[in-house]
Amino acid sequence: MSINWTNDIAVGVDEIDNQHKELFNRINSFLDAMNQGAGMQEVGNVIKFLEDYVLTHFGAEEGFMTKHKYPEYQSHKAQHEIYLKNLSDLKKEFESGGVTLPLTLKVQKNIVDWIINHIRKVDKALGAFLKTKM
Repeated sequence: MSINWTNDIAVGVDEIDNQHKELFNRINSFLDAMNQGAGMQEVGNVIKFLEDYVLTHFGAEEGFMTKHKYPEYQSHKAQHEIYLKNLSDLKKEFESGGVTLPLTLKVQKNIVDWIINHIRKVDKALGAFLKTKM
């Protein structure tokens, strides 16, 4: 199972789309490892990467939103905060209980489902708005 970048999920802002592509590449590496039975070893690596990278990515999106006075800024930012909280919870579970199959599955579900749904709905709306401003 892998997630594929397609033009229908592009938001139309190169910086954001390139960051999304990098997220997809990293997530696919994780999913490939899971399919090969090595996914559990990759959980810590994925959590660490996401911890660092989503702060950069969310910061870039939020920078565009504030610069261009995006009217949905607060709700979009709130979704980012929910994701960061969920990621923090997964990290705590990982640190306290180690890598388990249920944790691996939670990471897979939260990472893949959230990112795809967020991009298709929330980020696409942001992209449409930014295209009118840039």
